Amino acid sequence: MLRVNRTVVLLLLIACSSVFLLFQLYYYRKYVNKPGPHILSQTGHLTTTDVQWLTVKKFLALAQRFRLPLFLADTAALKLLSQDALRQRDRLVREPHCSFLCTGRPITSFALHANLWKYDPGFLLAAEQKGFQLLTLTGKDPRLASLDTLSGEEIPLHFLLRLHDYIIQVVFLYERSGNYMWFGALRLRADTDRSFAPFRQLDYGRHAGALDRQELVLTVLDGLDVRVPQNVSRFLYELRHAHFLECRYHDARNFLQLYPEDSSPQSLDFRRKVKTLLHRVAQILTKLDIPFWLSSGTCLGWFRQCSVISYSRDVDIGIFIVDFRSDIIAAFRDAGLSLKHKFGKVEDSLELSFLSEDVKLDIFFFYEDGDIVWNGGTQAKSGRKFKYVFPRFSLCWAELLELKVRVPCETLDYVTANYGATWNIPVRSWDWKSSPSNVRENGVWPPSEWAELIQVY
Repeated sequence: MLRVNRTVVLLLLIACSSVFLLFQLYYYRKYVNKPGPHILSQTGHLTTTDVQWLTVKKFLALAQRFRLPLFLADTAALKLLSQDALRQRDRLVREPHCSFLCTGRPITSFALHANLWKYDPGFLLAAEQKGFQLLTLTGKDPRLASLDTLSGEEIPLHFLLRLHDYIIQVVFLYERSGNYMWFGALRLRADTDRSFAPFRQLDYGRHAGALDRQELVLTVLDGLDVRVPQNVSRFLYELRHAHFLECRYHDARNFLQLYPEDSSPQSLDFRRKVKTLLHRVAQILTKLDIPFWLSSGTCLGWFRQCSVISYSRDVDIGIFIVDFRSDIIAAFRDAGLSLKHKFGKVEDSLELSFLSEDVKLDIFFFYEDGDIVWNGGTQAKSGRKFKYVFPRFSLCWAELLELKVRVPCETLDYVTANYGATWNIPVRSWDWKSSPSNVRENGVWPPSEWAELIQVY
């Protein structure tokens, strides 16, 4: 019978233990001692959370390699960055896992600053080599559109990258002349594979949008370096109200062919003054955090001819009365505008009018009443009150005179309510008391209150 050499056995045991220990150290460093989720579950299989995290990790590595100027724009992930969500997570989670980037949705959205990235087809090739399936969605560049060209050249609007049934959406943000960022609607062509992605679940693409420039910060989420908006709450608020309407260049050109625009020096000077005034109004009301929109003739000019109506001689904006602030008059005066008149009161038919150079600014305050909204008007010499009734509307962004401004999303309904079915025919003679289609008599101010409610300067 062979005798076992205890020394040899001992050496073999030491060698095996050393190999096993080295393997444990390698596994710990590669998979466990690493921010982010454990790559393998206790059963030794990849979980759905692990797969999503690995998909995002692979994409971010590619993005870093090709220096894509992007940031996390996923609404579900960014909501988890709120303080309440962080406190809830701390109560429920006791071990590292994919807390932010794995939201239970099969999509993670990123936004890319297109103006900061020179389009590199090598990125798409490298993504394919890493196993991503690609869908590039393009559209016309609105920055090159005008009354002459009508539409711009094709530009990329969205990248969709699919790996392991997870989608990475990359939304292109383009800088517009109004110093804001624009992203395009996602429009599928007839030959597009509808099963490529759950399109209805995408954060971006149902409509075009406009956002202010975002200050970004670099942070670590689930072990991955990611840029996020510095003010997450503000970004999410802007995104909820980002719907953007493009000027209707084709219809505007048809209109101007029938009714050529006045190009006299007086009209050109008026448009210059309107641009200056609108930019100043936007600065004042943005500082006061008061949203406003183009109303009456100014709204009609944008909708009908992508410009201002040169013979209107004034600028009209609307503000919901719930957004009224008592310091609004002082703010306009401090900015160099003089108060021309103040009619009505906060509770009823408030209207303000200011003067900048020789251009009048009318501010109409709108009141909500069931299925309608209305603004008031007052005749100074008689105290007669008028009401202008509109169907309810929401607000969208648009661009006029290189300024990002709000307009009613239901612009056609709004314009038709004010100007009737013939809104597309210019009317130079206009009586504010009888010409509008939506004007109604609304009583008379008591003479005893005229001193307070009818102030003309």
